[in-house]
Amino acid sequence: MAELDLYASLKKHFGFSRFKGLQEEVIKSILAGNNTFVVMPTGGGKSLCYQLPALMQEGTSIVVSPLIALMKNQVDALRALSSEEGVAHVLNSSLNKTEVKRVKSDIASGITKLLYVAPESLTKEEYVEFLNNQKISFLAIDEAHCISEWGHDFRPEYRNLKSIIKRIGDDIPIIGLTATATPKVQEDILKNLGMPDANTFKASFNRPNLYYEIRPKTKNVDSDIIRFVKQNEGKSGIIYCLSRKRVEELAQALQVNGIKAVPYHAGLDSKTRVKHQDMFLMEDVDVVVATIAFGMGIDKPDVRFVIHNDIPKSIESYYQETGRAGRDGGEGHCLAFYSYKDIEKLEKFMSGKPVAEQEIGHALLQEVVAYAETSISRRKFILHYFGEEFDNATGEGGMMDDNMRFPKKKIEAQSEAKKLLEVVQKTNQQYKSKEIVNVMVGKVNALIKSHRTDAQAFFGSGAGHEASYWTALLRQLLVARYLKKDIETYGVIHLTEMGRKFIESPSSFMMTEDHSFKDANDDIIVSASQGVEKADENLFKLLKAELKKVAHKLELPPFVIFQEPSLEDMSLKYPITMEELANVHGVGEGKAKKYGKPFLKLIQDYVEENDIMRPEDFVVKSTGTNSSLKLYIIQNVDRKLSLPDIANAKGIEMPEFIKEMEAIVYSGTKLNIDYWIDEILDEDQQEEIHDYFLEAKTDEIEVALDEFDGDYEEEELRLYRIKFISEIGN
Repeated sequence: MAELDLYASLKKHFGFSRFKGLQEEVIKSILAGNNTFVVMPTGGGKSLCYQLPALMQEGTSIVVSPLIALMKNQVDALRALSSEEGVAHVLNSSLNKTEVKRVKSDIASGITKLLYVAPESLTKEEYVEFLNNQKISFLAIDEAHCISEWGHDFRPEYRNLKSIIKRIGDDIPIIGLTATATPKVQEDILKNLGMPDANTFKASFNRPNLYYEIRPKTKNVDSDIIRFVKQNEGKSGIIYCLSRKRVEELAQALQVNGIKAVPYHAGLDSKTRVKHQDMFLMEDVDVVVATIAFGMGIDKPDVRFVIHNDIPKSIESYYQETGRAGRDGGEGHCLAFYSYKDIEKLEKFMSGKPVAEQEIGHALLQEVVAYAETSISRRKFILHYFGEEFDNATGEGGMMDDNMRFPKKKIEAQSEAKKLLEVVQKTNQQYKSKEIVNVMVGKVNALIKSHRTDAQAFFGSGAGHEASYWTALLRQLLVARYLKKDIETYGVIHLTEMGRKFIESPSSFMMTEDHSFKDANDDIIVSASQGVEKADENLFKLLKAELKKVAHKLELPPFVIFQEPSLEDMSLKYPITMEELANVHGVGEGKAKKYGKPFLKLIQDYVEENDIMRPEDFVVKSTGTNSSLKLYIIQNVDRKLSLPDIANAKGIEMPEFIKEMEAIVYSGTKLNIDYWIDEILDEDQQEEIHDYFLEAKTDEIEVALDEFDGDYEEEELRLYRIKFISEIGN
């Protein structure tokens, strides 16, 4: 095919005069009739790679795609480019008999150049028979990672594609295309499609204009998100959540705070979904809060930020979702909120699945944990995951992440690195990361016992450091290519040539310890522009002294008035009006009015004397998402219903229900549960607990449990504490 024809066709069909990246080489490979495999990140112009050769060749090309919406978009776009309505068709279960007939006739007469099908359609006998008698130019498999169980979107029906293709024609060239694939998934695709000899083209996964950042997910995550969106006012953004319920809650919270936002999830009817998608595209709203169902086939070039309220299940998902930012090459801020609790939740969801699936799911999740907790360059980490090298000093976008902008201190780890590499060698390179770390710290499990590794001299040789230290070092040795994960048995750690050389003659190895998110408190906000923002310690001390003074004057224990987390929040946000104080963690309107005056005066004076710049617009209005539950509890306690019955009616476990009641009384609302306390505690017991709380320095239940040494259950003490706070404090 002459080069001239190629450029003329590009101009004729698509109006472009130049190819992007690897497109030209890929198209030449397809036109030459070769099996071709393309790994090209979203936005790299993947679909043109098969659309142009299809339009240039005789016959029809078949495109297998998993998403009906995407097929429809592509067919519409192709029809707009051509004078022939039948140039592209969809063949799936949504067509009636007349429509199917029309499709067949357009293919038979050579009008149709691209036929989009779902894998299920290709299993239909009548379609296979029909296609078997037509001239098929090639078969393209879009989203080819769906073939691999290690892909982030595995579809079992993709597994049989090879045998289906064989039935349509033995010598049809196959084109596999994917936007995200690790080396493991790439190998899986080639093996499954039976084309190990395919011409493989891999574009770079580096998106230099994207800034990656992870912040700890605290109880105040709503406020953090609202503050971030307000700082980026007028810019387009997508916020991803895992559950529909969370999508609705967060969209509502944004709206209440004056942000133009809409929800998007599969539970909305299709009319609403289309409407919300269009509002976002037409810029009638700035923000879409969505489950991952959103964004497939959305090509809005100027999305300026992507926020993950929940961390995704795999690095591929994360890469794909963050990749929706900055498609036009402009700024794109990718912010994810991370807490290990979310990972545990995702692991729980997996527990009902087949063991093999669980194993893969856990391995993918551990990579996400590694990404979130690592303190090395996040860009380097992502690119290494996709099998690509990156040098921060010379690579484009090298400083575009929080770890590079605010680096942690590096420490020399030469001898520890050597020790760890030797353990991999001496255990015959048969363990995954977790086992290697267990061997280092001397922790026995069934696998280690079965290999008798616990009897070796090196077992526990790294006990001087925590397991987290060895985990961080192992990850960094992987990224630095001293170790690698075996492709066949994904997750098993092997030494590389570099690793072997290091053992023979060790050199300096500087490592940084991982971030710890185990105790991300409400008083820490990690911000791209300011590093870590902590509560103002001087103000906190003054507020604590004021609390003692007020408590002494009112003859009340201090915790009845305000708890420490509330003081911490005040010393982070500097509230100076009643409305602002009512929005502080654990305060509420009742408490603000009853006790707030002296605290507000103190904060106002402090702000003026010290020239403090208060966080702008910090007031985050609450949506009262829980207000219906709150109201329900208050009304039914007033009716003196049994507490377990109220909890059951709402499907809440008792500890969770008590927590809801605590939130009500701690923010200043009275809740009279005397009738229930009288059921569970006699007069003497009530008096004993009452006197304890009156004298106590803290209302912590653990301390009370110790004090009473097993005389009372935790539930009894928590319920009495609710009565106490409600009577004495409110």
